[in-house]
Amino acid sequence: MSEMGTIKDMPANDMFVSGHGACPGCGMAVAVKNIMRILGADTTVYVPASCLIVISAMYPTSSFRTPFLFTAFENTGAVTTGIRAAQRRRGLRSTVVGLAGDGGTFDIGLQALSGAAERNEDVIYVCVDNEAYMNTGTQRSGSTPFGAWTTTTPVGSRVKGKRSFKKDLMAVVASQDIAYAATLSIAHMNDFVQKVERAKAMKGFRFLHIMAPCPSGWKADPSLTYDLARLAVETGMWSLYEVEEGEAHVTYRPKEMLPVGEYLKLQGRFKHMDREDVEALQAWLCRK
Repeated sequence: MSEMGTIKDMPANDMFVSGHGACPGCGMAVAVKNIMRILGADTTVYVPASCLIVISAMYPTSSFRTPFLFTAFENTGAVTTGIRAAQRRRGLRSTVVGLAGDGGTFDIGLQALSGAAERNEDVIYVCVDNEAYMNTGTQRSGSTPFGAWTTTTPVGSRVKGKRSFKKDLMAVVASQDIAYAATLSIAHMNDFVQKVERAKAMKGFRFLHIMAPCPSGWKADPSLTYDLARLAVETGMWSLYEVEEGEAHVTYRPKEMLPVGEYLKLQGRFKHMDREDVEALQAWLCRK
């Protein structure tokens, strides 16, 4: 990835401002604040049903300082497509971005996402991934990791957390021959800035997938959000790479992969996992 800027070069003007209702340590709020700084004032934002809608649109105010729309859970790919079509009809142009969670992307919104990607719509789709349906009480999504406790993958004598592994959404989206796809981490901000700037400068369908630690749903100390984001990368639970013109490029490779237990032990959602489950997760990470 070519050098396009660092965190020191990032604009200081906030397009997502304080006064929102995010929980302490919310990784989503950190991600959105920095995305909006980079995309700037000439941006139109769409948000589906998610934590972000709740924290950013407490009537009659909005934390976005740009045009901001929201409708239903499953519609990010369709509504951003419609916004861009309306701009073309009126001779207007701004960056159109959809900011959706993992539930509205991996599961409920996958059809509309796939359609927009297949048509190569000129929009940026951002999945801010906190690995469950956090806004409605921590139900499992296709993004929830193996072993994790959620209200729909409870821990008991018969079932001990989620029994399937996280869906490889990047592979699904990148397989549609889109303009650009990349994974991002709030613990690797130079990489973060460069990828958002690259997506902003391009045309066609661009997909950004961001890990966003959720202290509430992950049952973690809010002060550990950065550490969790960093350890996710260092243990292989989150990989940093980009796909352009069908070619994948790793943008950060840990010098030495840490044991996944270093990441799991900081989160209550994994505290029930026994040695066998931890080894199964570690083996999966090493294979992928």
